[in-house]
Amino acid sequence: MLEKIKKGIVALCSTVLGVVFIFSGFVKAVDPLGGAYKMHDYFSAFHLDFLNILELPLSLALSIVEFLLGIFVLLRLYTKFTSVCMFAFMLFMTALSFYLALADPVSDCGCFGDAFIISNWQTFYKNFLILLPAAFILMRWQSYTSPIFTEKINWLISLYSLAFILLVSLYSYQYLPILDFRPYKIGADIPLLMSIPLDAETDEYETSFVYEKNGEQKEFTIDNYPADDSTWIFVDSKNILIKEGYKPAIHDFNITNAQGDDITDIILADTGYTFLMISTKLDKAADTNVDNINEIYDYAQRFDHSFYCLTASSQKDISDWIQYTGAEYPICISDETTLKTIVRSNPGLVLIHNGIIVGKWHHNNLPKYNDLVKPLNEQDWGLLTPISDSKKVLVVFMILFIPLFLLWIWDFFYYRKKKDIIDKEDKLTKKTN
Repeated sequence: MLEKIKKGIVALCSTVLGVVFIFSGFVKAVDPLGGAYKMHDYFSAFHLDFLNILELPLSLALSIVEFLLGIFVLLRLYTKFTSVCMFAFMLFMTALSFYLALADPVSDCGCFGDAFIISNWQTFYKNFLILLPAAFILMRWQSYTSPIFTEKINWLISLYSLAFILLVSLYSYQYLPILDFRPYKIGADIPLLMSIPLDAETDEYETSFVYEKNGEQKEFTIDNYPADDSTWIFVDSKNILIKEGYKPAIHDFNITNAQGDDITDIILADTGYTFLMISTKLDKAADTNVDNINEIYDYAQRFDHSFYCLTASSQKDISDWIQYTGAEYPICISDETTLKTIVRSNPGLVLIHNGIIVGKWHHNNLPKYNDLVKPLNEQDWGLLTPISDSKKVLVVFMILFIPLFLLWIWDFFYYRKKKDIIDKEDKLTKKTN
């Protein structure tokens, strides 16, 4: 009875750890640049800026390690090695999350990318109360793990899982994330996501006042400050946020033209089509497709579609870009973090119609010549036809697990049956002897 209970607990721990790590690794893999940006935040917080060159490689490595650990734990591959690695990984992550919760050098740990954002303290509690104990139990009782596959096929499952997550990462990096968890996804109504309901809660602050008397400073609240005592001299006031109010999904989308005018509302209110070329820093933008971008601008001019370049570059870099590429489109200024959030490409292209994002393209996959012969309202790529996230998840799930299921069938009917026959023959031989 006790053995069955231990097997059940181990199976539960394997499932929890496997699902969490597969999810965590996958949502990082579909957005490798997002992971690189989070690595940059960590390096800046810990004053390790010399490691910035490793941002993307470490982002890819972390997503792969987490995903493979999740697959190995869930499918019970290399149980002894996997359980030790899982416990060591969770021990390190729990210690790191505890420091992040105390020091708060970054706003969130990024453990689930942009798919599911939790606070640093919530991350620590998740690790300390759930994942670390589960990893310890798995390591302590790994002998109670019931293998799903025979050992002969473990290498093939490992190889396929590695190839799957690598291809997901490389595709998302070379084009765009196959799943977009950010507010600027295709189909997003930017004005609506920027709006604040009339009955929305506002930020609440606690105000305190610092007064000085006889060389001694004292802090007062709004209820007991010495308003009628002229011997106290006002020094300073402090506003501390005690409760955050409603924050719209998009709260930092602002566009300023070359003359310094805010044209955000003009762009969002345009009932026609607007192309937004997004480049966080023009001096770091890929220049392999600048001719294609210029063709799209000419196309926009020909059919009376608006076209703007949004960047956070300096005036010198803007001038250098114009001189190098021959760009004739207007170049406007926007926040760098916002631009990174809008599209994971430098440069990238976004198409807006009535304030709604109709399309997004990586610079490796821009509309080509054959797409630039008719007005947008007469072409499929000018229409809002987003594929639902649920369909994408279903396709990805099938691509991952159907081959694994076929491998299980092959393993069951070939290796496991063969092993059972050999075991029976060995038993008969022992009985005979």
